Amino acid sequence: MDDLRISQLAERSGVPATTLRFYETAGLLPAGRTPAGYRVYDEMAFERLSFIGAAKRLGLPLEEIAELLQVWEDGSCAQVRADLRPRLACRIAEAEQRAVETAEFIATLRGAANHLDALPEREGRCDPQCGFLDPEATGSKAPLSVAAHRAGQDAEDEAWRTAPVACSLNSEDMQKRAAQWRVLLRGATCERISDGVRLSMPAERAGRVAELAAAEQQCCPFFDFRLHLAGGMVRLEVRAPSDAAGLLDELFTDPASSPGKPHRTTDGDCSSCS
Repeated sequence: MDDLRISQLAERSGVPATTLRFYETAGLLPAGRTPAGYRVYDEMAFERLSFIGAAKRLGLPLEEIAELLQVWEDGSCAQVRADLRPRLACRIAEAEQRAVETAEFIATLRGAANHLDALPEREGRCDPQCGFLDPEATGSKAPLSVAAHRAGQDAEDEAWRTAPVACSLNSEDMQKRAAQWRVLLRGATCERISDGVRLSMPAERAGRVAELAAAEQQCCPFFDFRLHLAGGMVRLEVRAPSDAAGLLDELFTDPASSPGKPHRTTDGDCSSCS
């Protein structure tokens, strides 16, 4: 296929020319230039646009799409899958949280509507005795189905507390995993929290942190991992039962140690925690 001008690519792909220009500015869609300065695109442009469209439908921000495109362009399909998996896990968690909040909000609105219908008709002005905006009077508590959902979610979130403290990895793989954590957490700040630690590091590590945490949870279900992205930082909270405190310290409380030297505290204190 010959190089396409921007108007031709827009017509054939269905993506407006203004969007194509924006994608170029954002680093998502490279374009060549003719001697006269017109944009031209090669045959890979259609595949890139298809990839971008699919990623946008998954709710990925442009920054993450740009990172994925780099893997797609230079790596294998397996590498793209490995990079995408933790990103989808984050989107799923966010969507599930929004679903719970939406259900609670709908319950609040229905309660307010029911309370409004039950109020007597009054000829005077509205006053506090009306109570139609009283959150207690509107029956804004979540319905049983939402409450049951949250109770089930809470029970699932606390399953790590009763999980057996045993790792399914062999000794060699355990050493490799420990080395991966030490490299990833190098330079991270650490503080104690209830039942575990909180580690903070630059946000660009979020994908790798999520991927490694998911792998760790598969072999060690007694670990509880929670990620929070804010202010250009990713914060990883790791919790474990008291029987696994030594393992938690060995993996997570000394991110500055060298990969070849496993670390285990004996007094339960985090040597690098504030």
